[in-house]
Amino acid sequence: MKRRDFIGAIAGASAVTALSACGKEEQPVGAAPQKPAEVVKWKMVTTWPKNFPGLGTGANRVAELINEMSGGRIHVKVYGSGELVGAFEVFDAVSSGRAQLGHAGAYYWKGKIPAAPFFSSVPFGLIADEMNAWLYNGGGLALWEEAYKPFGLIPNPAGNTGTQMGGWFKKEINSLADLKGLKMRIPGLGGEVLKKAGGIPVTLPGGEIFPSLQSGALDAAEWVGPYNDLAFGLYKAAKYYYTPGWQEPGSTMECMINEAAFKQLPTDLQSIVRNAMKVSNLEMLSEYTARNQQALQTLVEKHHVELREFPDEVLIELKKLSEEVVNELAAKDALANRVWASQKAFRAEVSKWTNLSEVSFIKARNL
Repeated sequence: MKRRDFIGAIAGASAVTALSACGKEEQPVGAAPQKPAEVVKWKMVTTWPKNFPGLGTGANRVAELINEMSGGRIHVKVYGSGELVGAFEVFDAVSSGRAQLGHAGAYYWKGKIPAAPFFSSVPFGLIADEMNAWLYNGGGLALWEEAYKPFGLIPNPAGNTGTQMGGWFKKEINSLADLKGLKMRIPGLGGEVLKKAGGIPVTLPGGEIFPSLQSGALDAAEWVGPYNDLAFGLYKAAKYYYTPGWQEPGSTMECMINEAAFKQLPTDLQSIVRNAMKVSNLEMLSEYTARNQQALQTLVEKHHVELREFPDEVLIELKKLSEEVVNELAAKDALANRVWASQKAFRAEVSKWTNLSEVSFIKARNL
Protein backbone atom coordinates (compact mmCIF):
# COMPACT_ATOMS: atom_id res chain seq x y z
CA MET A 1 0.00 0.00 0.00
CA LYS A 2 1.31 3.48 -0.88
CA ARG A 3 2.13 5.72 2.01
CA ARG A 4 -0.55 8.32 1.23
CA ASP A 5 -3.23 5.63 0.82
CA PHE A 6 -2.29 4.09 4.16
CA ILE A 7 -2.52 7.45 5.93
CA GLY A 8 -5.90 8.10 4.32
CA ALA A 9 -7.24 4.73 5.50
CA ILE A 10 -6.07 5.38 9.05
CA ALA A 11 -7.68 8.82 9.06
CA GLY A 12 -10.94 7.44 7.77
CA ALA A 13 -11.01 4.70 10.42
CA SER A 14 -10.29 7.26 13.15
CA ALA A 15 -13.19 9.40 12.02
CA VAL A 16 -15.61 6.47 12.14
CA THR A 17 -14.36 5.52 15.61
CA ALA A 18 -14.81 9.09 16.86
CA LEU A 19 -18.34 9.28 15.49
CA SER A 20 -19.18 5.90 16.97
CA ALA A 21 -17.92 6.94 20.40
CA CYS A 22 -20.23 9.97 20.27
CA GLY A 23 -23.17 7.77 19.28
CA LYS A 24 -23.27 9.37 15.84
CA GLU A 25 -22.01 6.65 13.60
CA GLU A 26 -22.96 7.50 10.05
CA GLN A 27 -25.44 5.36 8.20
CA PRO A 28 -24.09 3.62 5.10
CA VAL A 29 -24.74 5.60 1.92
CA GLY A 30 -28.21 4.83 0.64
CA ALA A 31 -29.35 3.03 3.85
CA ALA A 32 -32.80 3.87 5.22
CA PRO A 33 -32.72 5.76 8.55
CA GLN A 34 -33.39 3.55 11.59
CA LYS A 35 -36.79 4.06 13.22
CA PRO A 36 -37.07 4.29 17.00
CA ALA A 37 -38.55 1.17 18.57
CA GLU A 38 -42.35 1.38 18.85
CA VAL A 39 -43.81 1.43 22.34
CA VAL A 40 -46.45 -1.23 23.05
CA LYS A 41 -49.32 0.49 24.84
CA TRP A 42 -51.50 -1.68 27.07
CA LYS A 43 -54.48 -1.00 29.31
CA MET A 44 -55.02 -2.66 32.68
CA VAL A 45 -58.52 -2.70 34.19
CA THR A 46 -59.08 -3.64 37.83
CA THR A 47 -61.85 -4.55 40.23
CA TRP A 48 -60.36 -2.23 42.85
CA PRO A 49 -60.96 1.46 43.55
CA LYS A 50 -58.26 3.62 41.97
CA ASN A 51 -55.05 3.63 44.04
CA PHE A 52 -56.74 1.71 46.89
CA PRO A 53 -54.05 0.64 49.42
CA GLY A 54 -52.69 -2.85 48.86
CA LEU A 55 -55.02 -3.99 46.08
CA GLY A 56 -55.20 -0.93 43.83
CA THR A 57 -51.58 -0.04 44.48
CA GLY A 58 -50.68 -3.69 43.85
CA ALA A 59 -52.17 -3.38 40.37
CA ASN A 60 -50.21 -0.15 39.90
CA ARG A 61 -47.05 -1.95 40.94
CA VAL A 62 -47.46 -4.61 38.24
CA ALA A 63 -47.73 -1.83 35.65
CA GLU A 64 -44.72 0.03 37.07
CA LEU A 65 -42.57 -3.10 37.00
CA ILE A 66 -43.50 -3.90 33.41
CA ASN A 67 -42.77 -0.32 32.33
CA GLU A 68 -39.42 -0.25 34.15
CA MET A 69 -38.20 -3.77 33.35
CA SER A 70 -39.02 -3.36 29.67
CA GLY A 71 -37.03 -0.13 29.48
CA GLY A 72 -40.17 1.66 28.31
CA ARG A 73 -40.84 -0.75 25.44
CA ILE A 74 -44.21 -1.51 27.06
CA HIS A 75 -46.32 1.16 28.71
CA VAL A 76 -49.25 -0.01 30.86
CA LYS A 77 -51.95 2.43 31.92
CA VAL A 78 -54.04 1.36 34.92
CA TYR A 79 -57.78 2.02 35.24
CA GLY A 80 -59.52 1.65 38.58
CA SER A 81 -62.97 0.16 39.02
CA GLY A 82 -65.56 2.16 37.08
CA GLU A 83 -63.06 4.24 35.10
CA LEU A 84 -63.12 2.14 31.94
CA VAL A 85 -65.30 -0.83 32.94
CA GLY A 86 -67.20 -1.84 36.05
CA ALA A 87 -65.57 -3.94 38.78
CA PHE A 88 -67.24 -7.15 37.63
CA GLU A 89 -66.69 -6.47 33.91
CA VAL A 90 -62.92 -6.92 34.08
CA PHE A 91 -62.90 -10.55 32.92
CA ASP A 92 -64.96 -9.83 29.81
CA ALA A 93 -62.98 -6.68 29.01
CA VAL A 94 -59.67 -8.55 28.90
CA SER A 95 -61.16 -11.59 27.19
CA SER A 96 -62.56 -9.41 24.39
CA GLY A 97 -59.33 -7.42 23.98
CA ARG A 98 -60.80 -4.13 25.17
CA ALA A 99 -57.97 -4.21 27.71
CA GLN A 100 -54.81 -6.32 27.67
CA LEU A 101 -54.50 -6.86 31.43
CA GLY A 102 -56.95 -7.30 34.30
CA HIS A 103 -56.20 -7.28 38.03
CA ALA A 104 -58.85 -8.98 40.14
CA GLY A 105 -59.78 -11.95 42.32
CA ALA A 106 -60.59 -15.20 40.51
CA TYR A 107 -63.57 -16.01 42.76
CA TYR A 108 -65.54 -13.21 41.08
CA TRP A 109 -65.81 -15.36 37.95
CA LYS A 110 -67.39 -18.49 39.47
CA GLY A 111 -70.49 -17.89 37.34
CA LYS A 112 -68.37 -18.28 34.19
CA ILE A 113 -65.87 -20.87 35.44
CA PRO A 114 -67.01 -23.05 38.36
CA ALA A 115 -63.38 -23.91 39.14
CA ALA A 116 -62.29 -20.25 39.37
CA PRO A 117 -62.62 -19.82 43.18
CA PHE A 118 -60.05 -22.56 43.77
CA PHE A 119 -57.41 -20.25 42.28
CA SER A 120 -58.19 -17.49 44.77
CA SER A 121 -59.13 -19.00 48.11
CA VAL A 122 -61.00 -21.97 49.55
CA PRO A 123 -62.59 -21.84 53.01
CA PHE A 124 -60.35 -23.65 55.50
CA GLY A 125 -57.94 -24.21 52.61
CA LEU A 126 -54.38 -23.19 51.80
CA ILE A 127 -52.65 -20.26 53.51
CA ALA A 128 -50.62 -17.84 51.38
CA ASP A 129 -47.30 -19.73 51.32
CA GLU A 130 -49.08 -23.00 50.65
CA MET A 131 -51.14 -21.40 47.88
CA ASN A 132 -48.00 -20.15 46.14
CA ALA A 133 -46.42 -23.57 46.56
CA TRP A 134 -49.42 -25.26 44.92
CA LEU A 135 -49.57 -22.79 42.05
CA TYR A 136 -45.84 -22.68 41.26
CA ASN A 137 -44.75 -26.17 42.29
CA GLY A 138 -47.85 -28.31 42.65
CA GLY A 139 -49.48 -28.05 39.23
CA GLY A 140 -52.02 -25.39 40.21
CA LEU A 141 -50.95 -22.77 37.67
CA ALA A 142 -51.18 -25.24 34.77
CA LEU A 143 -54.77 -26.05 35.79
CA TRP A 144 -55.56 -22.34 36.10
CA GLU A 145 -54.23 -21.73 32.58
CA GLU A 146 -56.37 -24.59 31.31
CA ALA A 147 -59.46 -23.08 32.94
CA TYR A 148 -58.92 -19.65 31.36
CA LYS A 149 -57.71 -20.88 27.94
CA PRO A 150 -61.20 -21.03 26.33
CA PHE A 151 -61.63 -17.34 27.11
CA GLY A 152 -58.36 -16.29 25.49
CA LEU A 153 -56.79 -15.42 28.84
CA ILE A 154 -53.53 -16.24 30.59
CA PRO A 155 -53.87 -16.08 34.40
CA ASN A 156 -51.04 -15.23 36.80
CA PRO A 157 -50.72 -14.90 40.57
CA ALA A 158 -50.06 -11.22 41.21
CA GLY A 159 -50.50 -10.68 44.92
CA ASN A 160 -51.79 -12.23 48.12
CA THR A 161 -53.47 -10.63 51.12
CA GLY A 162 -52.51 -13.41 53.50
CA THR A 163 -55.07 -14.76 55.96
CA GLN A 164 -57.97 -12.36 56.11
CA MET A 165 -60.31 -11.37 58.94
CA GLY A 166 -63.69 -12.98 59.48
CA GLY A 167 -65.59 -9.76 58.96
CA TRP A 168 -67.55 -6.93 60.55
CA PHE A 169 -70.80 -7.69 62.38
CA LYS A 170 -73.43 -5.51 63.98
CA LYS A 171 -74.15 -8.20 66.57
CA GLU A 172 -72.11 -10.84 68.36
CA ILE A 173 -71.87 -14.32 66.86
CA ASN A 174 -72.18 -16.91 69.61
CA SER A 175 -73.63 -19.84 67.68
CA LEU A 176 -74.38 -20.92 64.12
CA ALA A 177 -77.98 -19.84 64.69
CA ASP A 178 -76.78 -16.22 64.80
CA LEU A 179 -75.91 -16.50 61.09
CA LYS A 180 -79.46 -17.38 60.04
CA GLY A 181 -81.05 -14.59 58.01
CA LEU A 182 -77.83 -12.54 58.21
CA LYS A 183 -77.26 -10.40 55.10
CA MET A 184 -73.51 -10.40 54.61
CA ARG A 185 -71.17 -9.23 51.88
CA ILE A 186 -69.10 -12.34 51.26
CA PRO A 187 -68.10 -13.56 47.77
CA GLY A 188 -66.86 -16.86 46.38
CA LEU A 189 -67.16 -20.18 48.16
CA GLY A 190 -67.41 -18.44 51.53
CA GLY A 191 -70.72 -17.00 50.38
CA GLU A 192 -71.98 -20.47 49.50
CA VAL A 193 -71.04 -21.69 52.98
CA LEU A 194 -72.91 -18.80 54.60
CA LYS A 195 -75.94 -19.68 52.48
CA LYS A 196 -75.83 -23.26 53.76
CA ALA A 197 -75.70 -21.88 57.29
CA GLY A 198 -78.92 -19.98 56.67
CA GLY A 199 -77.40 -16.60 55.87
CA ILE A 200 -77.87 -14.40 52.81
CA PRO A 201 -74.59 -13.84 50.91
CA VAL A 202 -74.23 -10.66 48.87
CA THR A 203 -71.47 -10.00 46.34
CA LEU A 204 -70.49 -6.34 46.12
CA PRO A 205 -67.38 -4.53 44.87
CA GLY A 206 -65.27 -2.93 47.57
CA GLY A 207 -66.49 0.60 47.01
CA GLU A 208 -70.10 -0.34 47.79
CA ILE A 209 -69.49 -2.14 51.09
CA PHE A 210 -69.44 0.80 53.52
CA PRO A 211 -72.62 2.55 52.33
CA SER A 212 -74.49 -0.78 52.25
CA LEU A 213 -73.34 -1.65 55.76
CA GLN A 214 -74.10 1.83 57.04
CA SER A 215 -77.57 1.99 55.50
CA GLY A 216 -78.65 -1.38 56.90
CA ALA A 217 -78.76 -3.09 53.52
CA LEU A 218 -76.11 -5.39 55.05
CA ASP A 219 -75.90 -6.82 58.56
CA ALA A 220 -72.26 -7.83 58.17
CA ALA A 221 -69.42 -7.68 55.69
CA GLU A 222 -65.99 -9.11 55.10
CA TRP A 223 -63.52 -7.24 52.93
CA VAL A 224 -59.86 -8.09 53.57
CA GLY A 225 -58.17 -7.27 56.88
CA PRO A 226 -57.21 -4.33 59.12
CA TYR A 227 -55.05 -2.54 56.53
CA ASN A 228 -57.85 -2.33 53.96
CA ASP A 229 -60.81 -2.30 56.34
CA LEU A 230 -59.44 0.77 58.13
CA ALA A 231 -59.03 2.55 54.79
CA PHE A 232 -62.72 1.96 54.00
CA GLY A 233 -63.83 3.10 57.46
CA LEU A 234 -65.86 -0.05 58.07
CA TYR A 235 -65.48 0.44 61.84
CA LYS A 236 -67.96 3.33 61.55
CA ALA A 237 -70.74 0.98 60.42
CA ALA A 238 -70.25 -2.17 62.54
CA LYS A 239 -68.99 -2.71 66.07
CA TYR A 240 -67.66 -6.28 66.19
CA TYR A 241 -64.59 -7.42 64.26
CA TYR A 242 -64.19 -11.20 64.03
CA THR A 243 -61.24 -13.50 63.47
CA PRO A 244 -60.14 -15.82 61.90
CA GLY A 245 -60.91 -15.39 58.22
CA TRP A 246 -62.04 -18.96 57.70
CA GLN A 247 -63.47 -18.00 54.32
CA GLU A 248 -60.19 -16.68 52.86
CA PRO A 249 -57.10 -18.17 54.52
CA GLY A 250 -54.68 -17.05 51.80
CA SER A 251 -56.30 -15.09 49.00
CA THR A 252 -54.39 -14.97 45.73
CA MET A 253 -54.96 -11.93 43.52
CA GLU A 254 -54.72 -12.43 39.77
CA CYS A 255 -53.46 -10.50 36.79
CA MET A 256 -54.90 -11.99 33.62
CA ILE A 257 -53.40 -11.31 30.20
CA ASN A 258 -55.17 -11.22 26.86
CA GLU A 259 -53.54 -14.18 25.10
CA ALA A 260 -53.60 -12.67 21.59
CA ALA A 261 -51.87 -9.48 22.79
CA PHE A 262 -49.33 -11.53 24.75
CA LYS A 263 -48.39 -13.64 21.72
CA GLN A 264 -47.59 -10.49 19.72
CA LEU A 265 -44.76 -9.68 22.14
CA PRO A 266 -41.19 -10.92 21.60
CA THR A 267 -40.09 -13.60 24.04
CA ASP A 268 -38.06 -11.25 26.24
CA LEU A 269 -41.05 -8.96 26.81
CA GLN A 270 -43.28 -11.96 27.50
CA SER A 271 -40.83 -13.00 30.22
CA ILE A 272 -40.77 -9.48 31.64
CA VAL A 273 -44.59 -9.32 31.85
CA ARG A 274 -44.93 -12.62 33.70
CA ASN A 275 -41.98 -12.05 36.02
CA ALA A 276 -43.28 -8.59 36.93
CA MET A 277 -46.36 -10.36 38.24
CA LYS A 278 -44.24 -12.76 40.29
CA VAL A 279 -42.44 -9.83 41.91
CA SER A 280 -45.75 -8.14 42.68
CA ASN A 281 -47.06 -11.38 44.18
CA LEU A 282 -44.25 -11.33 46.75
CA GLU A 283 -44.41 -7.60 47.40
CA MET A 284 -48.15 -7.51 48.11
CA LEU A 285 -47.97 -10.30 50.70
CA SER A 286 -45.05 -8.55 52.38
CA GLU A 287 -46.99 -5.28 52.48
CA TYR A 288 -50.04 -6.83 54.10
CA THR A 289 -47.91 -8.66 56.65
CA ALA A 290 -46.24 -5.37 57.59
CA ARG A 291 -49.34 -3.15 57.64
CA ASN A 292 -52.11 -5.26 59.17
CA GLN A 293 -50.97 -5.13 62.79
CA GLN A 294 -50.38 -1.38 62.61
CA ALA A 295 -53.92 -0.87 61.30
CA LEU A 296 -55.41 -3.29 63.85
CA GLN A 297 -53.82 -1.35 66.68
CA THR A 298 -55.41 1.84 65.35
CA LEU A 299 -58.81 0.16 65.05
CA VAL A 300 -58.74 -1.17 68.62
CA GLU A 301 -56.98 1.66 70.48
CA LYS A 302 -58.24 4.71 68.58
CA HIS A 303 -61.62 3.62 67.27
CA HIS A 304 -62.46 1.18 70.10
CA VAL A 305 -63.39 -1.69 67.81
CA GLU A 306 -64.37 -4.84 69.73
CA LEU A 307 -62.17 -7.69 68.56
CA ARG A 308 -63.80 -11.12 68.78
CA GLU A 309 -62.90 -14.72 67.96
CA PHE A 310 -65.47 -17.01 66.43
CA PRO A 311 -66.40 -19.68 68.99
CA ASP A 312 -64.87 -23.09 68.28
CA GLU A 313 -68.29 -24.66 67.81
CA VAL A 314 -69.13 -22.13 65.10
CA LEU A 315 -65.85 -22.80 63.27
CA ILE A 316 -66.36 -26.57 63.49
CA GLU A 317 -69.81 -26.26 61.90
CA LEU A 318 -68.58 -23.84 59.23
CA LYS A 319 -65.79 -26.26 58.35
CA LYS A 320 -68.27 -29.09 57.88
CA LEU A 321 -70.44 -26.90 55.66
CA SER A 322 -67.36 -25.80 53.69
CA GLU A 323 -66.48 -29.40 52.88
CA GLU A 324 -70.05 -29.97 51.67
CA VAL A 325 -69.96 -26.88 49.45
CA VAL A 326 -66.63 -27.73 47.85
CA ASN A 327 -67.51 -31.37 47.27
CA GLU A 328 -70.87 -30.44 45.73
CA LEU A 329 -69.17 -28.00 43.38
CA ALA A 330 -66.59 -30.58 42.35
CA ALA A 331 -69.33 -33.11 41.62
CA LYS A 332 -71.06 -30.73 39.18
CA ASP A 333 -68.09 -29.73 37.00
CA ALA A 334 -65.35 -31.96 35.57
CA LEU A 335 -62.62 -29.32 35.66
CA ALA A 336 -63.56 -28.19 39.16
CA ASN A 337 -63.36 -31.83 40.22
CA ARG A 338 -59.81 -32.14 38.87
CA VAL A 339 -58.71 -28.85 40.39
CA TRP A 340 -60.14 -29.71 43.80
CA ALA A 341 -58.56 -33.18 43.69
CA SER A 342 -55.19 -31.56 43.02
CA GLN A 343 -55.52 -28.90 45.72
CA LYS A 344 -56.99 -31.26 48.30
CA ALA A 345 -54.15 -33.77 47.83
CA PHE A 346 -51.57 -30.98 48.01
CA ARG A 347 -53.17 -29.58 51.19
CA ALA A 348 -53.07 -33.00 52.84
CA GLU A 349 -49.33 -33.25 52.23
CA VAL A 350 -48.17 -29.67 52.76
CA SER A 351 -50.19 -29.23 55.97
CA LYS A 352 -48.07 -31.91 57.62
CA TRP A 353 -45.00 -29.76 57.11
CA THR A 354 -46.78 -26.52 57.97
CA ASN A 355 -47.95 -28.00 61.26
CA LEU A 356 -44.57 -29.50 62.07
CA SER A 357 -42.58 -26.39 61.22
CA GLU A 358 -44.50 -23.12 61.40
CA VAL A 359 -47.35 -24.04 63.73
CA SER A 360 -44.99 -25.77 66.17
CA PHE A 361 -42.59 -22.86 66.09
CA ILE A 362 -45.30 -20.26 66.64
CA LYS A 363 -46.54 -22.21 69.65
CA ALA A 364 -42.99 -22.25 71.02
CA ARG A 365 -42.49 -18.55 70.33
CA ASN A 366 -45.65 -17.72 72.22
CA LEU A 367 -44.75 -19.73 75.33
